[in-house]
Amino acid sequence: MATVEQCAMVGVTPHIVIRDRRAVEAIDFYKRAFGAEEQSRHPSEDGRLMHAHLIVNGGALMLNDDFPEQMGPAKEPAGTVLHIEVDDADRWWNRALDAGAEVKFPLGNQFWGARYGQVSDPFGHTWSIAGPVREG
Repeated sequence: MATVEQCAMVGVTPHIVIRDRRAVEAIDFYKRAFGAEEQSRHPSEDGRLMHAHLIVNGGALMLNDDFPEQMGPAKEPAGTVLHIEVDDADRWWNRALDAGAEVKFPLGNQFWGARYGQVSDPFGHTWSIAGPVREG
């Protein structure tokens, strides 16, 4: 388990809802795709995941299964992109694709001076991956 310092969250922390009782599957995917480190996991009595805390590239990510009986049905993610700024965008990109992510916006050197692309995870969330421009 993580130390208190590793679990401390500051600023804005994304907290995503995973539908269809797939939060445990999502954690496994995020470990393979983005090198996530699991900090904590709290299952409910009925087997759904009430809460999980991950660290992805040094930042916190919280997630849980959908609980429509308490919070209403989850809606499709709209207008949200989880962004990861990394040292080697190609390495992170390829790992995400190997884990099962799908290309949404192809990775490439962009006019604003970053190597950038977007993928969709199997749970309906969009992730952007950016790093230094690749020469050559």
